Parts: sequence; structure tokens; C-alpha cells
Amino acid sequence: MKIPLQAIIAAVVIHTLWGANPVAVKFGLEVFPPLWSGFLRFVLALICIYCWAKFKNIRLTPGREEWRPLAILATIFWIQIWMMNAGFELSSGAISSVLLATHPMFAALFAHFMIESDRLTPMRVLGLAIAFSGTALIMLRGGGLSAADFSMFGGSVVVLSSMLLGFRLIMAGTMVRKMDPIRVIFWQMGLALMPFLISALILEDVAWDTLAWEPVAGIAYQGIVVAGLGFTVSFELMKRYSPATMVSFGFIAPISGVGLSIWLLGDSVTWIIVIGTACVGLGLILITKPGRAT
Repeated sequence: MKIPLQAIIAAVVIHTLWGANPVAVKFGLEVFPPLWSGFLRFVLALICIYCWAKFKNIRLTPGREEWRPLAILATIFWIQIWMMNAGFELSSGAISSVLLATHPMFAALFAHFMIESDRLTPMRVLGLAIAFSGTALIMLRGGGLSAADFSMFGGSVVVLSSMLLGFRLIMAGTMVRKMDPIRVIFWQMGLALMPFLISALILEDVAWDTLAWEPVAGIAYQGIVVAGLGFTVSFELMKRYSPATMVSFGFIAPISGVGLSIWLLGDSVTWIIVIGTACVGLGLILITKPGRAT
């Protein structure tokens, strides 16, 4: 299907905005710890998605048979976002951007085993190898940063979160074949909201004494722009055009994330990060390239 210029521009903008998410998370974490960040972010996102569903007259109430898969998806969602925020707290914004952007690599692997019509092709295998090489280069060489600026544990947590994100996307992709995508998005967040709140109240304290506009803006960006606007526009594009083509714009996110981390967070850039980002970006292009399975 031919994709109009407006859709291409929208896809580029959305993936650029997603690339800024690690920067927004880093700002939010200055006051709101990982679980509180997740809770506040998705309160805002749910308000946005609820308004959109009402505007589009989309039924949000799940059927009886839908509650169980939605609850499983929400549990994975809660763990993945918690790990992502915790990993971001321990790692630099630039490196976090690249490592989280590897989720299509894991999604392709999970899809090979979970979706019969979505097998690995030689081109995708090559893309996996290149993306994995870039990830391994950054992890094993510490991004070329000093020990004070790079945490192997933090980076590993982000990679695990990326792996869970890849699995979650494939699981959600199978679910939207039977229920409206907006309903899936709404309830994966909605059912995770209480676990976020309860675990945050038990485990974390908000640093109210350091409250400033930057952390508030970071939370608002995550909730309204990324989780609200970003998810909604992305699913609308995938409903109208080829999902594989829309996902192929994912290589923009790590480039955007690294650039914005350098600009807004003052992160250092090294040749290791540049080469790793290029490998991950190229790998993602190849992974999402359509082709015949063998």
C-alpha cells in the first residue's frame, strides 16, 4: 500500500518523540522514583486515551473472555516499565536510548516462535546480528565512558526491560486481532495502575524538596506525549497502513534519544556510542524489512 507523505511525516515525528522518552524519564526521576514515575505517567496517559476513545466512540469495557489476557499483559507491562525506569536511573540517557531501542530485535525473535506467519528471514537474521553487535559493543565497552558514568547493572536492566517490551508488543499484537487496539492499550495501563501505586507507597519516597518544573515536565511528556498521543497515533497509523512499514521507522528513536541526551542532559558522546547506535539503527532497518520467510 502506498503511504502518503502525511503518514510518513507523522511516523517520523512520533518516533522522534519516542526517542526523547529516556530524557523525559531522567528528568522525572529527579523527584519521582521509578514506580511513582510509572504511576503518574499512566494516570495522565489514561485520561488522554479515555478522551480519544470517547471521541472515536470506541467501547472500552472488555468482554468476559478478555479480562484474563489483559491482566497478564498488564502484569508484564508493570514489570517492564518498572525495570525500564530503574535502569534509566542507573544509566546515562544516551546509552538508555540505544539499549531500549533494541526491543524490535527481541520482538522479531519472539514473533518467530509465537506467530506462524512472521518467521525470521535471512535479512532479519542479518539485522539481528548487526543490532546485537551494536548492543554488545556498548555493554562490553561501557559505552566508552568512565566507570562513574556507566553502570553495567543499569544497562543490563534496560536490556531486560527491552526484552520484555519486545515480548509485550508481540503479545499485544496477537490480542488486537480480536479486540480494539485502544481497549488493549487502555487496560494494559489501567490494570497496572494499582500495582504501581501500591508498590510505590511501600517501596519509594518522593523527593518533594527537589521539586522543580523539569521533573514535572518530564512526567507530563511521558504521559501525554509518549503514552497518550504517541501510542494513539501509532496504532491509528498501523490500522491504516502496513504495521511492518510503520515499525520500520524505529531506527529514528535511538538517534533522536542520543542527540537529545547530549543536548539536554549533557551526556558525553564517544565513538563507541556512535558506532553502537549506527549498528542498532541499521539492524532495526533490516529486521523490519519485509521479505519471504524460509
